[in-house]
This record gives sequence, C-alpha cells and structure tokens, in this order.
Amino acid sequence: MRRNLPRLPSHTESSEQITLFQWAVYNAKTMPELALLHHVPNGGLRTKATAGRMRSEGVKAGVPDICLPVPRGAYHGLYIELKRVGGAGPTKHQQKWIDALARQGYKASVCFGWESAAREIQAYIKQ
Repeated sequence: MRRNLPRLPSHTESSEQITLFQWAVYNAKTMPELALLHHVPNGGLRTKATAGRMRSEGVKAGVPDICLPVPRGAYHGLYIELKRVGGAGPTKHQQKWIDALARQGYKASVCFGWESAAREIQAYIKQ
C-alpha cells in the first residue's frame, strides 16, 4: 500500500528574495557594490486605498523586483525580475518594463530562484 507523503512547501518569490538579500549581506565584503542592491516594493496585497495612494506616489505595475544601481561595461545598472523556481514567467507588464529598461542601457533579466539571481549579480559585478 502506498502512503500519501506530505508535500514539501514550495518556495515563494518572497522567500527566494529574502534568501537572495541574505546572500548579498554575506557577500558584501568581497562585493561592496551589493550594499546598493535593493528591492522595489511594487507587489503584494493592499487595500484599494493603499494601492491608489501608491499609484499616486509613482508605483507602476511591472517594474522589476530588484535593482543594483551600479554601472558596468555598457550598462547603467542591473534590474532583476525574480521568480520562484518552477513558477510562471514574467507578466506582460513586467516584460514591457524589462524590454524598455534594456533599450535604455540597463541589463534587465528574469531569474528563477535566488541562486540564479545571485549568479546573475556576480557575473554583472565582475564584468
């Protein structure tokens, strides 16, 4: 007889991002640029009033989750849209932002999981 094994919890985008920023803190001594790495808080559940106020303050749908405002090579900075491993790809709004940022001279990427994002950041800093 086969038992139903409990399902392991899947990683969320939030947990992936928390782990990425923990990695960044740990590695900031060897890559001091990581001190400028930050999250753009566009997502999340909000009341209609809060969402309206945030739109008035300049929040825009689709802006990538993570920004590293450090120029490297031909790029002005790095933006990453972080997705959970096994999750869906970017939304139409997110893809429009990624494409527009790339046209403006930024490196803009979609990464699935914190490890992929960490590799992308390391490669970007080391160029």
